[in-house]
Amino acid sequence: MAEKRDYYEVLGIQKDASADDIKKAYRKLAKENHPDLHPGDKAAEERFKEINEAYEILSDQDKRAKYDQYGHAAFDPNAGFGAGFDGFGGFGDLGDIFGDLFGGFGFGGGARTRNPNAPRQGDNLRVSVNISFEEAAFGCQKEVTVGKVEKCTDCNGTGCAPGTTPEVCPDCKGTGQVRTTQRTPFGVMQNMSACSKCRGTGKIIHQPCKTCRGAGSVRRQQKIKVTIPAGIDDEQTISLRGQGNAGVNGGPAGDLLVTVIVRPHARFERDGTSVLLDQEISYAQATLGAEVEVPTLDGPVKLTIPEGTQPDSVFRLRGKGIPYLRGSGRGDQFVTVRLAVPKNLTSSQKELLRQFAASMGELDGGKSTIFGKKKK
Repeated sequence: MAEKRDYYEVLGIQKDASADDIKKAYRKLAKENHPDLHPGDKAAEERFKEINEAYEILSDQDKRAKYDQYGHAAFDPNAGFGAGFDGFGGFGDLGDIFGDLFGGFGFGGGARTRNPNAPRQGDNLRVSVNISFEEAAFGCQKEVTVGKVEKCTDCNGTGCAPGTTPEVCPDCKGTGQVRTTQRTPFGVMQNMSACSKCRGTGKIIHQPCKTCRGAGSVRRQQKIKVTIPAGIDDEQTISLRGQGNAGVNGGPAGDLLVTVIVRPHARFERDGTSVLLDQEISYAQATLGAEVEVPTLDGPVKLTIPEGTQPDSVFRLRGKGIPYLRGSGRGDQFVTVRLAVPKNLTSSQKELLRQFAASMGELDGGKSTIFGKKKK
């Protein structure tokens, strides 16, 4: 298997690139290598996948930080980090630890302590999902795989082997903390620290559950269906309540935050709820008028080009844009016509064009434009 290229190299950016730089580079490369523009080209298809993979990692602040530190190994389940790697995930509540360290000193007592057995909400999880332009417009369902911390079903979260119960720690009396005092020239100093006997849990498990090894929770890979609403935009986040890590001591589970990454379209651009399209027409069609077929999200439609249409004219197709994310109705599609200049004309075609130019006064020293308007 070929070694993966550096994600920054894939997008052609520096390691200190801003979020806007990353997005601009991605859109440019994704459009250039879009499979619709290179039908049957396997190399372009692989480049497109590589570009999407690089953007999915570097556009996510947390994933980018992990990649900068560990490289591709950060997302390799065989490297020991796994998709659910969360840095300090195995060290408990750091906020509570620091609170104990700095809030547990005082003169004469009165330091506030926390209950180690109080319910605490589980951590939120973050994932990203790639969808197409059309899927963002009309909505879809996707399935994401996340590594979740769940309550152990064998011990029901107690950490004890079935049929046994934990013992209240005799040293800290279930508080998880012990108070030590020391006389100093300034008075009696008191220090609160985690109980060494129960490791700050307030309880002692004599017979740990074999499944979770006394932790009361296990990490499992789980597939979760995500409903993507119609009209969602690039980098918007969907929150799935209660689908994050399990809570501690009966606390509620955290949330699953799903960030949507919309792949660029080969023809369409998006501006809010508007769809933008460039459509080439010939000089004859612009001059004489014509009916041309243009693509929309709902399929091709006929667009009437009036006689004498100027280059860069914009036409509105009402109701052919992006559905409103909240509410009914849709935006519009705007079609900008671009004049296609023919190449490799035959001698007879060139002669006919010269005759036409002469009839329009174009060969009188360049005083007229092709549309017969005098230059200023």
